[in-house]
Amino acid sequence: MKKNNIDFESRFWSGRSTPSPVSVLELFFEFHDLATAKERLNLIVQYAVQGKMQIPEESSVVFHFHHSLRSLIRAGWCLRKKSGKWIGEAASEQSSPLMYGSLSEEEYRDPALVFYKAFKEYRTEQLEDFLSDIVYFSLGTFNHVPECPIVGPYLHLIKILDAAWLVVERKNRKKDHFQSTPQEVVVQVRQVPHPEPFHANL
Repeated sequence: MKKNNIDFESRFWSGRSTPSPVSVLELFFEFHDLATAKERLNLIVQYAVQGKMQIPEESSVVFHFHHSLRSLIRAGWCLRKKSGKWIGEAASEQSSPLMYGSLSEEEYRDPALVFYKAFKEYRTEQLEDFLSDIVYFSLGTFNHVPECPIVGPYLHLIKILDAAWLVVERKNRKKDHFQSTPQEVVVQVRQVPHPEPFHANL
């Protein structure tokens, strides 16, 4: 999948289109908070592998989550090579392991590593297929379960959610810091030549 051909398809679930992967992350968290998104993904996987029970969530809610998470996956693919040189790079503040979520300390300091690792192991299409499979099986009752790998893609998606939230949170923090810092205003004063003495013709 080439970067210049990617369509995030954010218009289908947010009503807005954007060519920016970071803007897709921001859009995602306008509709979902981090804890709820991780809990919903976990719930979908649980009901998908059980097979004989249907998820209690409204199908419209599940489909909306599916479309938005698919856009997030595509945005993460675009950001996979941005390690160390973008808005989400190493935070300077003191951090506690309790803040890391599913991330390692290294991933917490540079969340682009999460995207890099995920798409080094799986193609974008594989993660999207996984997402489609678990959504399909969670919404019905079946005598069999998804045949695709479950654990690996699930763990990567949880990490992608944590990393995406960090990128958005740090971008907002940087923007707030910039807006609250007095900016130096340079005023250029143009010198106007003195007028020539006026001599009346007598």
